[in-house]
Amino acid sequence: MMETNDFDPRDEGWRLTHMGRLMGHALRRFDARVLDLMAHAVEAPLALSNLAARGQVGAAHVQITRHLPLAGARLTELAESAGISKQAMGDLVDQCEAWGLVRREPDPLDARARRIVFTPAGIEWLRAFRLAVRQAEAELREQVGAPVATVLALGLEAYANGYDAGLGRRRAARQPR
Repeated sequence: MMETNDFDPRDEGWRLTHMGRLMGHALRRFDARVLDLMAHAVEAPLALSNLAARGQVGAAHVQITRHLPLAGARLTELAESAGISKQAMGDLVDQCEAWGLVRREPDPLDARARRIVFTPAGIEWLRAFRLAVRQAEAELREQVGAPVATVLALGLEAYANGYDAGLGRRRAARQPR
């Protein structure tokens, strides 16, 4: 652990090279590459591919692609999974609904609630997203080498294991009943 007395306010190097900043840059680079691949994916619905090509689909919209379960989810669940506010997720869902990527439907467990689900075009988008992610991962492996990519994936998985994005902290381990 770093001692507090070795802090030099003139030294800004640590701010540019700490792991959180590097992971943020890496995520933005990865998402940009995935979106670029999506813009040219023949598997993606043409209208959505055109939106991606014009920069209308951004990294924020990827949150829905990453976090919406195939069975659907309530808006609050989706926002919590993505680690963003309900209002921000509502705006993303509105845009994605207008594009035909998702739709709202009644929740079978609660007549007052609505669930967000992928449309058939959304499932096609998800299929193209999977291929784009695989391509971006292959490019990352090629750039840094397979051993480094494997260690990176294992390390990130271990670090993120149990993290609850909605609470911004680790989830408590569940005790068997």
